[in-house]
Amino acid sequence: MSSALNKDHLRIASVNVNGLRAAYKNGMAAWLEPREVDILCLQEVRAPDAIVRQLLGEGWHILHAEAEAKGRAGVAIASRQEPLETRNGIGDDYFATAGRWVEADFRVPDAAGNPVQLTVASAYVHSGEVGTPKQDDKYRFLDVMSTRLPELTKHSDHALVVGDLNVAHTPRDIRNSKGNLKKAGHLPEERAYFDRFFGEEIGWHDVHRNLAGDVDGPYTWWSWRGKAFDNDTGWRIDYHMATPGLAASAISAVVDRAATWDARFSDHAPLVVDYQL
Repeated sequence: MSSALNKDHLRIASVNVNGLRAAYKNGMAAWLEPREVDILCLQEVRAPDAIVRQLLGEGWHILHAEAEAKGRAGVAIASRQEPLETRNGIGDDYFATAGRWVEADFRVPDAAGNPVQLTVASAYVHSGEVGTPKQDDKYRFLDVMSTRLPELTKHSDHALVVGDLNVAHTPRDIRNSKGNLKKAGHLPEERAYFDRFFGEEIGWHDVHRNLAGDVDGPYTWWSWRGKAFDNDTGWRIDYHMATPGLAASAISAVVDRAATWDARFSDHAPLVVDYQL
């Protein structure tokens, strides 16, 4: 990474912006400009490509997948270094125009200065709704993820999937686990996918959880309604999922939670992780 060559780590941030135009109107630039992010992954961009480039400004290489449905979804990867290769879509034609998955390959130096390949994906999993086609789509997407993760393990030296994955995996990842066991986002069937992602079968790691330890949260999403943000009644549904070697290189994970409710630029907070390869 051009801006990583003069520092000892690679900084990768992920945030569901809940509409990039609204996020910038509400102060996203003031968060991003001093943050020294090397790779920025966005979800729920919900803006035309020209607007995305205009808002992010100079100095970024931007990979953006718009959703065919206007005002919906949309994912992007903005990087200071030009990617070696990019791909739009998760590999299932059913989701080809859904704006929910993009991948970029980068060449980065390891600790010894040798070049290694890093693949980064920005993902936006369906929120789902129990007993509806939305939930069927969510399970289909998670099924395809179950196939894609092992492929990425073989494709690159290191692989990372970040984004709003819309599942609170364990009771530690949601303020009210018992009250949400029958709601999309914390269903036992959904959580079982993450058992596989982070278990022996697929073998990836939950970077944020590894670094935070066995604590409640830290949450990344709070409802706009009521006092959810003020009371920290949140969900941890934004992730950095990494292959083992990359996960082991993570040195810090921070949720950039706004100081106050009205200082938020999205209902999600950015998740920023530093990797020291």
